[in-house]
Amino acid sequence: MPDPSTYRPTPGSIPDAPGVYRFRDPRGRVIYVGKAKSLRSRVSSYFQDIANLHQRTASMVKTAASVEWTVVQTEVEALQLEYSWIKEFDPRFNVKYRDDKSYPWLAVTIGEEFPRVMVGRGPKRKGVRYFGPYSHAWAIRETVDLLLRVFPMRSCSQGVFTRSAQIGRPCLLGYIGKCSAPCVGRVTAEEHRAIVEDFSAFIAGQTTQQIKRLDREMRAASDAMEFERAARLRDDIGALNRAMEKNAVVLPDGTDADVIAVADDPLEIAVQLFYVRGGRVRGQRGWVADRVDDAELPELLRRFLIQVYDAEADDAIPREVLVPQMPADADVLRQWLADKRGTRVFVRVPQRGDKRALLETVARNAKQALGLHKTKRASDFTARSRALEELQEVLELPEAPLRIECYDVSNLQGTEVVASMVVFEDGLPRKSDYRRFVIRGVDGQNDVAAMHETISRRFRRYLDERSEVSSPDLGDREDGHGPALIDPDTGRPRKFAYAPGLVVVDGGPPQVAAAQRALDELGIDDVPVVGLAKRLEEVWLPSRPDPVVLPRSSEGLYLLQRVRDEAHRFAITHHRSRRSKSMVESVLDEVPGLGEVRRKVLLRHFGSLKKLRAASVDDIAALPGFGPRTAESIAAALLLSVGQGQPAVNMTTGEILDPPIALPPASPRKATHD
Repeated sequence: MPDPSTYRPTPGSIPDAPGVYRFRDPRGRVIYVGKAKSLRSRVSSYFQDIANLHQRTASMVKTAASVEWTVVQTEVEALQLEYSWIKEFDPRFNVKYRDDKSYPWLAVTIGEEFPRVMVGRGPKRKGVRYFGPYSHAWAIRETVDLLLRVFPMRSCSQGVFTRSAQIGRPCLLGYIGKCSAPCVGRVTAEEHRAIVEDFSAFIAGQTTQQIKRLDREMRAASDAMEFERAARLRDDIGALNRAMEKNAVVLPDGTDADVIAVADDPLEIAVQLFYVRGGRVRGQRGWVADRVDDAELPELLRRFLIQVYDAEADDAIPREVLVPQMPADADVLRQWLADKRGTRVFVRVPQRGDKRALLETVARNAKQALGLHKTKRASDFTARSRALEELQEVLELPEAPLRIECYDVSNLQGTEVVASMVVFEDGLPRKSDYRRFVIRGVDGQNDVAAMHETISRRFRRYLDERSEVSSPDLGDREDGHGPALIDPDTGRPRKFAYAPGLVVVDGGPPQVAAAQRALDELGIDDVPVVGLAKRLEEVWLPSRPDPVVLPRSSEGLYLLQRVRDEAHRFAITHHRSRRSKSMVESVLDEVPGLGEVRRKVLLRHFGSLKKLRAASVDDIAALPGFGPRTAESIAAALLLSVGQGQPAVNMTTGEILDPPIALPPASPRKATHD
């Protein structure tokens, strides 16, 4: 373990100016990023007597092997650079707030010609306006079902919309009045977008204006003796009122605010955020994080606010943010939020009244969320730690394998040979580091040779990137990112620049020997290799004639099984994707005059060979760019493929949909390792 005194900067070398600093471990990986109003004061504080440092801070400085910094002009610039580096490097000693569950969003695809409303989860996309997040998807669907009566906008998928447009008949919602049926031209694109804007305004909190407008229209219809229309408008108002009842008024002055509360203990912190729009709670979201340093609550709040609002659209930032304590660097934070929103943003600690009562309610939710999280995670966290310790002990590793890489090979009778690489860090999958390999240097079904090529390619890339990192001619770039982690071509971290603590291959002695031979040929002797055979779940080491048999109840064996199964799943998914494309292309390639563009039109319209086979010649000829002669040629090729035993494949998933008559479909076969 490095000694902090070996890399302590010389006195006077640290500038007395605002900036951002980074600690790196012996491999060059950034393990901590921080900002400071005075770099000299802050960085020097890490190199005092270890006994005076907090336990977590002491662990960080003892893990690090170097420190570097970048000077900026203002504290706002330092704040922005700090968070951009945290996102870029993902340092292990920085607090990472992660969602404690997946929250659903109400989304409106405003980027489409005919926008649709839908309920979804996951990251946000461009061209989509989001509302929420909400606690339950079923509650959103109930509300949308009520509102579609008043705002009959499109809610169908693209496939349903296209099919209805082709047959000239709307779907059920169009018949019952819950869709204005733009697919069949009942309304124009402009009229439909006006409906969408009214819907979005109501969801965003402009409820009073919509109800007043409907009330005026109802009275006008009544005065004009259009009683049926007046009755419908009356029912529409009732539907809007029922939808509003689902969100009680919490702030009578109609305030737009985000209310944030925290519950913490020495190890973890839970944060709850309530979105209040128009005085009503429109959404709720929660995060949890490990306390990996000695930061106090104001500093933790500062980091949380930066993470949350950096990902938000500028118009989604409210005018007021209510917090339990003022965050660190509050003035700088206000300036940053104001720059993003375009107008002033107030960050306040409510002292009394409705806002204080609401903050206490959010605090109770945070406390309950932390308790629930600890209950769920207690055994899981303990098990992961125990699994890593067991692997270190049983495999006689110098340290616990915090980063585990697993490799698997998949093929179909020697064709479409692919391999997968999955990564687990601290016992959890790190999907951003997953990689796929297409094996081209292996003839036929030879899993051993394929494994050798995969390991060689991965670690040859590792050596190339490490040589770039250690090149004395590179130096650090002017922006301070340096070559150690950033690829100058993509601007992203070099994923292959880190050696794993353990390499796992799916297989027995042949696969393990192939992987070890690949490492030996590259001159790498500090990466341990093991194999996990399926039959008895035996762990094979390259230097031992007999396997290591772990107890069935072993947490270490369970972790290896999870890693192996994830690599197998990832490889099979890649293989099916490539196989489906090759099957489709092999059938359509036989059609004379059918180019790549028209093949894509066929696949996009019908979706699978099963549906394409079921289509008539007239259905195919009706597509743009197709004529009767081409359609007859396609139908003949499809008929011939059935006689030759070609299975039908879903274009998206690669799943075999209907077995052909001549032969049953072959599934991806793995070579046995026993």
